[in-house]
Amino acid sequence: MRTRAAVAVQAGKPLEIMEVNLEGPRAGEVMVEIKATGICHTDEFTLSGADPEGLFPAILGHEGAGVVVEVGAGVTSVKPGDHVIPLYTPECRACPSCLSQKTNLCTAIRSTQGQGVMPDGTSRFTTLDGDPILHYMGCSTFSNYTVLPEIAVAKVREDAPFDKICYIGCGVTTGIGAVINTAKVEIGAKAVVFGLGGIGLNVLQGLRLAGADMIIGVDLNNDKKPMAEHFGMTHFINPKECENVVQEIVNLTKTPFDQIGGADYSFDCTGNVKVMRDALECTHRGWGQSIIIGVAPSGAVIETRPFQLVTGRVWKGTAFGGARGRTDVPKIVDWYMDGKIEIDPMITHTLSLDEINKGFDLMHAGESIRSVVLY
Repeated sequence: MRTRAAVAVQAGKPLEIMEVNLEGPRAGEVMVEIKATGICHTDEFTLSGADPEGLFPAILGHEGAGVVVEVGAGVTSVKPGDHVIPLYTPECRACPSCLSQKTNLCTAIRSTQGQGVMPDGTSRFTTLDGDPILHYMGCSTFSNYTVLPEIAVAKVREDAPFDKICYIGCGVTTGIGAVINTAKVEIGAKAVVFGLGGIGLNVLQGLRLAGADMIIGVDLNNDKKPMAEHFGMTHFINPKECENVVQEIVNLTKTPFDQIGGADYSFDCTGNVKVMRDALECTHRGWGQSIIIGVAPSGAVIETRPFQLVTGRVWKGTAFGGARGRTDVPKIVDWYMDGKIEIDPMITHTLSLDEINKGFDLMHAGESIRSVVLY
C-alpha cells in the first residue's frame, strides 16, 4: 500500500513529505494507522546528524498512538481495531533481560532495530521507485501507517485521546518512570530536577505523585518557572543567579536537625555532563541518588571525585523510565484518564504532517514543550 510520510532523506536537511510504499505485516508483525505523533528531541538529535547511530534515508518518529489495522501470522496479543502505543523499548517477556525482572531493556530485537530494519533484516518501507527506506527506533511514527513487531506495541484503552497519549510513548513515561521505577522515591523526599523542559516537567509530576516534600527545579530560563510550579515544583534556582548551584541546593535542604544538607534524589534532564556532575554532588552524603535521563553528545564523559561515591552517593541511569512497555504503558494511560497525571498543558502545538518541520523550528526556538502531529 501507499502511505504519506515525512522522510529524513539526509542529515541536517528538513524532512520531506512524500508518498512511500509500505509492505503489509509479516509473521509476528502488526500494521498500525498512526493517529498522532509527538516530535521529540531524540528525533531532532538524529536528524541533526549528531547521532552516531543515525542512518538515512529513514522515517523518524517514536512517540505515537494509533489503531491496529492488520496483523501478521502468529500475532495473538492484539487484533485489528485495538488502540496501541508503539514502543521503542519492546517487551518480549522471553529474553534474558526481560526474564531477569531487573531491567526493562529487552534485547529481543535490539540489533536489527539499531540497523533500521525489522527483525528479519528487511525494511517494510520503500520509495515509489523501490529503494529501501529505513525504520527508526523500531517505530517510524512520522508515517501515517507503519509496521512494528508485535512485542513493540502496547494495547491501551479505547477512550483515551490519541493526541495526548502519544506523549506517553516517550516523554511522559521517561520522566515519571525515572521517579517511580528507577529512583523509587518515597513520601517526604527532597528532590532536585535539572532541566525543566518536557522530560523535566514529567519528572516533577512524578515526584508530586510519589509524595516528595521539597521539589527543587533548576533551569537557566526563568520563563520555565510558572509551568514547573504547575507540575509540582516548590523551589526554583537559576544557576546564573547564584554563585554555586551545588552549595545553594545543599543549603536549601538543610534542616535544624540535619546540618549536612543535600537532596535525597536528583535527576538530570539536560544531557550536559557538567550538569550531571552537579546533580550528583548536590545529593546527600550517605544516601543521595542521582538519576541520569538526558542523553549526552557522542564521546562525552562524566567525571567526579571517587570520594563522592565512596561516601555513599549513587549514580544511576534510566531509559524509557525503567518501564516495561506492554505492562506499564497501559497503566500510565489509566493514570492520565483517572486524572492522576496531566498531559494536556504540555501539548503546546498541534500540526499537520505538512507542517512537521515547523515543529522542529518551535523546538529549536524553545517555544514548545511538545508539538504533536495529527494525521
